[in-house]
Amino acid sequence: MWRIPKWKLSNFRRELVLFVAYPFFAIVMVFLWICPFSIRKKLNTIAGKIYYKYGHKARATALDNITKAYKDLSPTEVEDMAKAVFNNVASAFLDFFSFVYVNNKKHYFKYIEVEGEENLRRAYDKGKGVICLIPHISSWELSAVTPPMLGYPTVAASKPIKGFLVQKTMVWFRRRRGMINFDRDGSYKKLVSSLKKGKCLILMIDQDTSVKSCFVDFFGRKTFTPLGASRLALDTDAAIVPMAIKQLDVKKYKFTILPELPTMRTDNREEDMITNTQNQSNVIEGIIRKNPTQWVWMHQRWKTTPPENEG
Repeated sequence: MWRIPKWKLSNFRRELVLFVAYPFFAIVMVFLWICPFSIRKKLNTIAGKIYYKYGHKARATALDNITKAYKDLSPTEVEDMAKAVFNNVASAFLDFFSFVYVNNKKHYFKYIEVEGEENLRRAYDKGKGVICLIPHISSWELSAVTPPMLGYPTVAASKPIKGFLVQKTMVWFRRRRGMINFDRDGSYKKLVSSLKKGKCLILMIDQDTSVKSCFVDFFGRKTFTPLGASRLALDTDAAIVPMAIKQLDVKKYKFTILPELPTMRTDNREEDMITNTQNQSNVIEGIIRKNPTQWVWMHQRWKTTPPENEG
């Protein structure tokens, strides 16, 4: 007797649930657009507390990651930091949808203060493309669309979001702010082509994913880190420019663009990629340490362990 594989049935159920829930998702977005500032601040706090209380797996992961990264913190301090993390993530999420409709530059930059654009302009003017190195800190979706809102032709490759209507909506949100979005699978040639045309490319390497990676030091631990930025820089001569966003208040952010990172190029390509990835990770760690409660500590960043630690 023919049976539907469990994973296909599970995917179908998930897509069906997200499809049915989509109208509610749209209603929430409209509510956030018109919600008064004072109510939004209360919603942020409530959402963060709910996420922390009921996100059991995420909470456990965050507490473990913070404990290992900040060994000098007491259990109470770790818990306080974790609560702040969940509150900030919830706040950034609500903020994103509260003014996702804004694509007028004058209106957009009332919410986003930009510092260091000269660093991006200097790299962009070389004409070889710019790899915008962005961590998952605060509202990284806003980070990703800020370069195109500043007027720089920008592309990105991302894994499809669960729920095809949600995915189409997110891609549309990005496109109306000037970003061209590719599916991550099989996108390398498109990304190379985009960089060779002098465009900006949004890349985030601070998560444990299935792409080609290597182990580098990150918060004092061997961490499996994507090699994509290093590989693309060596293949295209594109500049690597770190940048990140920081939430200052409800609907108020500061987007900081740092100076271009030097790219190591020797006769040993594999070693160069590891060295460059380590340098990139060092900068990302520095950004996170300045605003530790705004990074996604609930992500399983250290899920993949070095071979010597297995077994």
